[in-house]
Formats: sequence, structure tokens, C-alpha cells
Amino acid sequence: MKIAIASDHAAIDLKAELRAYLTGLGHDVSDLGPATAERVDYPDFGYKLAAAVAGGDADYGVALCGSGIGISIAVNRNLACRCALVSEPLSAALAREHNDANVIAMGARLTGIDMAKACLDAFLTTEFGGGRHAGRVAKLSNPAC
Repeated sequence: MKIAIASDHAAIDLKAELRAYLTGLGHDVSDLGPATAERVDYPDFGYKLAAAVAGGDADYGVALCGSGIGISIAVNRNLACRCALVSEPLSAALAREHNDANVIAMGARLTGIDMAKACLDAFLTTEFGGGRHAGRVAKLSNPAC
């Protein structure tokens, strides 16, 4: 899978660990920044990640900031993205199964590395359930509904 990952300065260490983890699993990972822990604005990297997923440069995205909240809001400004903020594997799996989420967000100050890996595993191995969920998901990309 092609996976794009981005963060703000607060999540730079978690991003590096998750990038290495995903690469070790055989995924093609694009690190969209930042490269250092110097202060940055999370919307800039959320928008960059959303553009990569929406444009087809990545199958999925991983968005990280201190709480996960700000960067998830930024990603969700792109109507082609369905970013779910998660903190444990069940919500990560349900985000895929019920909401066809294509981006997972986590907070580096709230989620440890082992839990973050478990969330990624659940997210990446769960398929969208379709069926009764498909019409609802379609409405997420069409606010006129």
C-alpha cells in the first residue's frame, strides 16, 4: 500500500516511529513532513496530506499532531478525505468498516507507540463494509445531500 504520513512538531517522534513501522511492514511510505521539531502549523501539513490522498498519490493517510484534533479537522476540509481521530483499535476498525475512512489521525501526546501501531494495524486490515453504510459515506463527499 502507498501511505502518506504527516505531522506537526509535537508528533515528529511518533511520525518517525510509525513511518519505520509501516516501512517494515512493506508499505510504500511518503513522509510529507515536517523534517524537524521546529514549530510548524498543523493545518499546512493536514492540507498537504489531504491533497496526497485525494489526488491518488497515497491509498491512505496518517495524520498526527499533539492531540490529533487539529490535523484531523484540517484533513477533513478536503471533501475527498474521511479522516477519523482514533485512540484505540476498535474505533480504527470501525472508521474503516462503517465510514470508509481513508485517513487515520492520532495524538502524540495522548497515544503511545504500541497503541498507535495497534490502531494502524486495525485500520489497514479492515475493509469497508459497504451495504447500509455506502449511502451515508457518499453523503460525506456531497454536502448538498
